[in-house]
Amino acid sequence: MKQPQILPIVLGMLFSSAAGGTAFCRGGESQPSAVVVRVAAISFVPRKFDLAGNADRLERAFRQASAGGAKIAVAPEGSLEGYVVNEIIAGKAKAQRMREVAVPIDHAVIRRFQNLARELKMCMVFGFAERVQDDAYNCAVFIDDAGKICGKHHKMQLAEGYHSSWWFNRLGSRTRAFDTPFGRCGILICNDRWNPQLARILSLDGARCLFIPAFGSRSESQDRAVLKLGKENAMPVVEANVGVTLVVDQGEIAAVDRRTEGITFGQIAIPPAVAPQPDQRDALEREYLRWRTAEMQHRYEKTLKKGEIEPADR
Repeated sequence: MKQPQILPIVLGMLFSSAAGGTAFCRGGESQPSAVVVRVAAISFVPRKFDLAGNADRLERAFRQASAGGAKIAVAPEGSLEGYVVNEIIAGKAKAQRMREVAVPIDHAVIRRFQNLARELKMCMVFGFAERVQDDAYNCAVFIDDAGKICGKHHKMQLAEGYHSSWWFNRLGSRTRAFDTPFGRCGILICNDRWNPQLARILSLDGARCLFIPAFGSRSESQDRAVLKLGKENAMPVVEANVGVTLVVDQGEIAAVDRRTEGITFGQIAIPPAVAPQPDQRDALEREYLRWRTAEMQHRYEKTLKKGEIEPADR
């Protein structure tokens, strides 16, 4: 396991280590402060269609993160079901198998991690396949240190494109920030990180911190893309990508590791709250959704021509 890191803190200010802290200037005037939090980014390769086994491995990883002092721990995309959509799209697995591993948000396996978060007094973010009525969504959830589900996110765009018949991998309809014990935060999933509009929508919704569960590119270009999201929106980012764990703080990459199995620790300063700008948020989201409609069709046709996916109507 990577050794704990002590990262730079803004000079001239005393930061509280708990949510809602206050910084005091030399003149004695109190001002809203950043909230300094120790975080952990987890990397492991979940097994395909092994809900029970992956849940056990995820619990062990969260316990290790807690033992390392983390107050927020982030795990990869598809941590519970094994990120199986590519096998289904490529025709290597039957779509019906998604029903074996997609679970509703109130399922016992999700309650298990709510109880664990309460026990460890640690916030958790992780990805899973969420069943909503007859559909499944690539989802990530934020559970706070009291076991409360503060928010969730459905993946908004797919590298391989999208077809309307894909009930086993529906696209999210919108992205929103949510309140946590450490301030207002947001989630993106894997391919979402390549589109700066999605992070900007969260910023306009008041997000001051960003979490990215992923199971995708390990390139340095993905590092730069994640760093750019943090810089452009003046917020820290914690990414747990399988094979790349990354922490961005104060506009710099504060910690990065490329182990397939392991935990990277870092420290982030979550900026003070800002007022959401719903009109700008909604306008940008409408623009994004117009772009997405054409882009997902284009990507679908492109990957179909490459022979990387089975035709959706089969």
